[in-house]
Amino acid sequence: MPAAFRLSDLEAYLDEALPAEEMARIEKALRKDAGLLKHLTAIHGRRNAGVHSLGEIWRRHRVSCPTRQQLGSYLLKALPDDLADYITFHVELVGCRYCRANLHDLDAQLAEDQKAVQTRRRKYFQSSAGYLRREKGN
Repeated sequence: MPAAFRLSDLEAYLDEALPAEEMARIEKALRKDAGLLKHLTAIHGRRNAGVHSLGEIWRRHRVSCPTRQQLGSYLLKALPDDLADYITFHVELVGCRYCRANLHDLDAQLAEDQKAVQTRRRKYFQSSAGYLRREKGN
């Protein structure tokens, strides 16, 4: 295996858990180096044969990732401080791509929902404006 890539780099490559630049760098090297490709194929074969390290199991099953419900509560700032701090650490410092993608999706849904609520309220107000009367003295 070339010194430029550690075993953990190649395992993360298989899990698509690296930054895009690093994924592209490994992909480029794989196209040029048959030995590296053979080594990656062996890693993949070992994984499919059921031979796993604790680290591989941890990464594959995303044991450290919060649930989607917890991520939604995080966006709404409805979590205890210790869990919110962990999610901040997990997303910003660790840089978990899966959780970032989930947060982005949930944030988009939240923004969409807020827009729908505002539109609905405006329609209700406009449709009932003629029925509202001012009381005397106001």
